[in-house]
Amino acid sequence: MLDEWVSSHGNAQQFQSHSSPSQGANADYDEEALDGFGPRSIARDPDNQMFTVEVLERNPTRGHGVITCVAAGNNVIVVGTNRGWLIRHDFSGGDCLELDLNSSKASDQRVLRVFVDPAGRHTLLVVETSDGSETHYLHSRSKRTRILSRFKGLTICAVAWNKYQLNEVSQDMVVGTSGGQLLETSLEEKEKREKPLKLLYELTELNEPIVGLQMETSSVGSQVRNFLMAVTPTRLYSFTGLGSLETMFSAYMSKPVRFTELPGEQVRSELHFSAKHRRTEIFAWLAGPGIYYGELNLALQQTVEDYFIENKSLLEYTKLDGGSAKPCALALSEFHFLLLYENKLKVVNRVSQTIVEEKVFDSLLDQSTSAMVGLCTDAIGGAIFAYNENSLYEIVINDEGRDMWLMYLSIKDYATALEHCRDGSQKDRVFVTQADIAFAAKDYITAAVFYAKVILPFTEIALKFIAEGELDALRTYLLRKLDNLGKEDRSQITMISTWAVELYLDKINSLLSSKPSELKGNTEHQELKGNTEHQELLTEFRAFLSDCKDVLDEATTLKLLGSYGRVEELIYFAGLKEQHETVIHHYIQQGEAKMALSVLRKPNVSPELQYKFAADLIMLDAYETVEFWMTMDNLNPRRLIPALMRYSSRPHSKDETHEAIKYLEFCVQHQENKDSAVHNLLLSLYAKQDDEGRLLRFLESNYGKGRPGQPEIFYDPKYALRLCLKEKRMRACVYIYSTMNMHEEAVALALQVDPELAKAEADKVEDDPELQKKLWLMVAKHVIQQEKGVERENIRRAIAFLKEADGLLKIEDILPFFPDFALIDDFKEAICASLEDYNKQINRLKQEMNDATRGADNIRRDISTLTQRYAIVDRDEKCGVCALGILRSGTSQTRGVSSVMAPFYVFPCEHSFHAQCLLGHIIKYKDKNETDQIMDLQRRLAVLFNSGSINNASIEDSENPSFGSASTPSIDQLCEQLDDAIAGECPYCGELMIKEISRPFISMDETDEILSWQIKRV
Repeated sequence: MLDEWVSSHGNAQQFQSHSSPSQGANADYDEEALDGFGPRSIARDPDNQMFTVEVLERNPTRGHGVITCVAAGNNVIVVGTNRGWLIRHDFSGGDCLELDLNSSKASDQRVLRVFVDPAGRHTLLVVETSDGSETHYLHSRSKRTRILSRFKGLTICAVAWNKYQLNEVSQDMVVGTSGGQLLETSLEEKEKREKPLKLLYELTELNEPIVGLQMETSSVGSQVRNFLMAVTPTRLYSFTGLGSLETMFSAYMSKPVRFTELPGEQVRSELHFSAKHRRTEIFAWLAGPGIYYGELNLALQQTVEDYFIENKSLLEYTKLDGGSAKPCALALSEFHFLLLYENKLKVVNRVSQTIVEEKVFDSLLDQSTSAMVGLCTDAIGGAIFAYNENSLYEIVINDEGRDMWLMYLSIKDYATALEHCRDGSQKDRVFVTQADIAFAAKDYITAAVFYAKVILPFTEIALKFIAEGELDALRTYLLRKLDNLGKEDRSQITMISTWAVELYLDKINSLLSSKPSELKGNTEHQELKGNTEHQELLTEFRAFLSDCKDVLDEATTLKLLGSYGRVEELIYFAGLKEQHETVIHHYIQQGEAKMALSVLRKPNVSPELQYKFAADLIMLDAYETVEFWMTMDNLNPRRLIPALMRYSSRPHSKDETHEAIKYLEFCVQHQENKDSAVHNLLLSLYAKQDDEGRLLRFLESNYGKGRPGQPEIFYDPKYALRLCLKEKRMRACVYIYSTMNMHEEAVALALQVDPELAKAEADKVEDDPELQKKLWLMVAKHVIQQEKGVERENIRRAIAFLKEADGLLKIEDILPFFPDFALIDDFKEAICASLEDYNKQINRLKQEMNDATRGADNIRRDISTLTQRYAIVDRDEKCGVCALGILRSGTSQTRGVSSVMAPFYVFPCEHSFHAQCLLGHIIKYKDKNETDQIMDLQRRLAVLFNSGSINNASIEDSENPSFGSASTPSIDQLCEQLDDAIAGECPYCGELMIKEISRPFISMDETDEILSWQIKRV
């Protein structure tokens, strides 16, 4: 039977749509709301209705009676008839099920009510019987119903499903009975034992059935809060609480139950929830006097709060059409009430409370004169169905929220209206409406804010504010307009920003130029308020300049600021545009050195400005300037010398810290500056100080000492000498003479200052005794000739001076400095001491000569002993190189002499080597020069032997011993030199063996050996 519903659904017939008188009134409102926007009506296209009614099925009972009730959930529709038939169809792909509930009964039983859970799995039926009613249960996987005996004697009028615990096998629910009871129970697909009923609440003060139930849940931490609403024909009850339902209702034993009573002419009372994004937000109760509706606050967190209904309202039936007709059923969509009458459906906007559409059920198309029975809603699928005794209809919703922005605009709920706008033009209409209302109310600032959000002629809005003389509002409009412009509108942004600058300047000057007569009667509070306003405006203006620095024309803005006399703002803007030179120059003119230094401290300031304004800054505030320089790592002190010299040229008090000296000391000591100009300037400043100690410490501090490749001093000693002589810094001159190795000049100058200083300088020359003696003689001459007093006393002082010379001077050295008439008796002791000293020296020399003679005799005896030294060689002794017998016969290649045995060497360590073998072994470890020398000796010996000059050389040597040694070495001398070269030490026990550790096992010349060690690929 219901299989034909799907096929007819796609070709459903649309019903005629008629506009009611109230719809025309709504159109009149739209004209007012949209005044000034072109179209003045929102008359809809008749073919583009928000709600259409389509026939789902005609005569769906197919002979099983007429429709008495319908329920839907999750694309499942269940139909009950007056003959006890149940028809269930699953549009999500399930089969159609037809059940006859009278198969075991003698008479037909009427299906009074049918309830389907939101998931479409559990169905509850109330069937009328002769003695009351029966409650049947059907699961989606079952083919027959099951009677629930626990409901015997009870008639279920309403069911609220627990959406928090939707389950395929079982389902918790709350039922309302005709006796005013609220019961909690659970349905299961296969019950071994029926679940008991829990009485939650009972209406004792009112004898009315509970005809409507709805329930919602929300999470509060780890707990669940339940919300339940129940209606009777005249009352609406609300319950809420944490925990289970039983716990929630037990709390109402000690507190009153909240209810709303709306008595009136009896209608079929219904309660509906409307969900948005699957979250309940709206409820509606079809009551006697009208539709009572409101919002549900399901976000309650407090455990004590028990009222969750907000923004309640009553829509009376008389307000809809003025007649006495009342609907028989109600359905809720997101924004509308759907009211079902006997032959028509009225769609009422919930916000405007007006009828927006009206659908008439044409009896000719329906082929039936029966009135409409009811409406049902599929909460999950979102579909709404209408039905009468013979037909089913689907009410199709087509974008019902498209005009909601106008509805909210009509009640001046602008924020919600903006939320429902679909495009920019709709938003513009909302903003313009707000702006016009604010402008008419003389709230110009608010009007400016909203005008800036819409796309309207710029000049038109600006002239409106100018005409009213509201420059503050105009400035606000310009600022907000800037926020809404894109980067591509560069020229417009610049123009508006410049205009805003001028408006700011005009406002600032107007606050400052208030006449005294205008302020005469002002209180102190009013004056303070005016000052606060001025400061706030300045702060706002500076923030504006900072934000718009990149779009404002620099020259134009600076000209504007200057023309209004706003020097501080001009400097501020120049700083934003990185015109640092202008800013620094201004601060210096104002004497604000710290502000100028704060500009220089910025990382993007050119270093050249540091040097350009250095002289002005140090003259303005030397301490802060030097402290700033000491924090900068990229400064070149050489380029600051002109500023330092200018600062040093002015007079300074004794207690004043010389900032130039402080900075130069920092450069030299901490930065280790090597620039001679810096060191020379510091030296010149020290030279001009009263305290010569700082100058001497600087001269004695060799800042270059220990640095590789650097001199010990970086100042120019010649310049330092000239400067110190000019400034009469004699001790410093003495030190400089000394460092220049001009010791005679140093001592001569020191004698003019302090003889003790001269003595110290004379002692410094320790590596040159003659010069040291000469210097001491200069000191002695000065001491003797400058002393005044008794002659005998002067002589004693001279004798004491000899002791200070530490033996470097003798009495005879200083005698010429005394006058010729001095008596020798006064020098008797000194002369005797000197003679004794000479005697000691003569004796010491004699002792040294005797020791040298004995040493020479010992050497002669050692030489004689060495000539007789010998070593015993075993006849089986092997050569350390070739491993052959050391006593084998052969010919000496070195000396060219044939003998029984080859020449060999025997070392004290008892290692023996053939002469030729030792020569070849030694050459391998000698460098090129030594090898060439050995080969040359060998060659010269060979030449002498081959020329047969042995006898001649011996005769020449005997006749003229000096000839051979002076011009041509003899063979013995050459042999001795060769022996020294190759047999100076044992190659296995001497230094040669130690050097051999670093030598590779295989030399690079041994190519075959190297190749034999290579790893070859297989």
